[in-house]
Amino acid sequence: MKFIFNKSILCVTLFCHSFSLLTAQANKKYSKEVEIKIQQVEQNLASWVEIENTPKWNLQERMNYYKIKGISFAVIRDYKIDWARGYGWADLTENRSVTTSTLFQAASISKSLNGFGILKLAQDKKIDIYTDINNYLRSWQFPYDSLSNGKIITIANLLSHTGGINISGFDGYTKADSLPTILQILNGEKPANSDAVKSIFEPNLKYRYSGGGTTISQLIIEDVTGKSYTDYMANNILKPIGMKNSFYTNTTSEKKLKLLATGYNADSEVTMKYHIYPEKSAAGLWTNPIELSKFVIEVQKSLVGKSNKILSQKMTQLMLTPYVDNSSALGVFIEDKEGIKYFRHGGVNEGFTSLYFGSVENGNGAVVMCNSTDKTILYEIVNSIATVYKWENYYKPVLKKVVKIDSVELSKYVGRYTFNGREYIISQDKGNLFLELIGQKWQIYFTSPTDFFMYQAPGIEHQFIFNDSKIESFEIKLNDGKTIVAEKDE
Repeated sequence: MKFIFNKSILCVTLFCHSFSLLTAQANKKYSKEVEIKIQQVEQNLASWVEIENTPKWNLQERMNYYKIKGISFAVIRDYKIDWARGYGWADLTENRSVTTSTLFQAASISKSLNGFGILKLAQDKKIDIYTDINNYLRSWQFPYDSLSNGKIITIANLLSHTGGINISGFDGYTKADSLPTILQILNGEKPANSDAVKSIFEPNLKYRYSGGGTTISQLIIEDVTGKSYTDYMANNILKPIGMKNSFYTNTTSEKKLKLLATGYNADSEVTMKYHIYPEKSAAGLWTNPIELSKFVIEVQKSLVGKSNKILSQKMTQLMLTPYVDNSSALGVFIEDKEGIKYFRHGGVNEGFTSLYFGSVENGNGAVVMCNSTDKTILYEIVNSIATVYKWENYYKPVLKKVVKIDSVELSKYVGRYTFNGREYIISQDKGNLFLELIGQKWQIYFTSPTDFFMYQAPGIEHQFIFNDSKIESFEIKLNDGKTIVAEKDE
């Protein structure tokens, strides 16, 4: 399907074969071999779970299903970008298609490049990542209290989310808002819209994701270098690896402004098109999959001693070494798939999602960026890429057999369920059951009258609890071993 937008009318026209039909005309044409690979990737999207006797999805089906406006991705093979494509709309009202040059908010992927920036300072012996962060903070000091239990917080803690620091993420600001300074953000002072950054438990105890901790590292870069974070990252990280159109948070370049995608929440455009994140290190990077692939490739080449544009082989190995747990390293996460390791990071900002994976060996990878909120499609695309390109041990889906429950019986499940003040809504529509939580609506698939799964919840077990013939709750067993029991309201 190819979407053509003309004023207020959205027309759908048929084209032939695969999703080259969705791609903008400006997209590059590749060799016959690569074009075949592209078509295969577009036709083989898959989730963590596969339903018995159900074919793979194609890209447009999933874009329609998740109400995705625009998406762009790049495939890395043998330490090079094999191909990249853009699909759908960068901005519906402006009639702008996504191309491979379209810039998206990378959201929390900003933290990976930030890790590069911090470790460059460590490599240059301007900081020690294992000493107290207050040694390098000149304009602000971390407010240690009893919750830190007398333990120091290090830069390594900040990069690996093991400092016991609060604030997982930030809401951002519209272009009409007054933007807070980094000191106002850290102190939780107006016009900042987030709490003060502080301890919630002692460092080195466990992993807990903290955009607040990452924002401290932003100030460390500024205080140590005497330069703005934007300038330091542009000159020392982005430009040296070829990310010439990428930037943190704001730009005055008319050329770059014309490349920005507009963010969407389902069918709704984000207020004033996108939010601004002065928490640059945690969420402020604008880039595209081609340029972000250059970061992934630089890490991969550095690991095998084939490049040192930013970090030495030894420092890159350190970056990819989990710090306290088995996953969270210094700006990246490590996944071990039966002995084959991948480094990755994802991101979610208002109206944007993004994801990259890179293999530790052999130079394989993928970057996917989207101007819509649901991130599930990103993993489905990477699963397809991994399958087509035969990434070792990457994609091994769980096979399930779905049972059909008639609409009369389904009505028993419908209702409101609550856990710790959070409301879960189960609804029925056209013979299917859906779970709604915080504005997200996910379809439920039954494997028995009690057991169910959802595509958006990888590997998580769900079960309805009956008391005689009446449903009283549903139970969710999370991957970290915790259990949620949501009681049905009377």
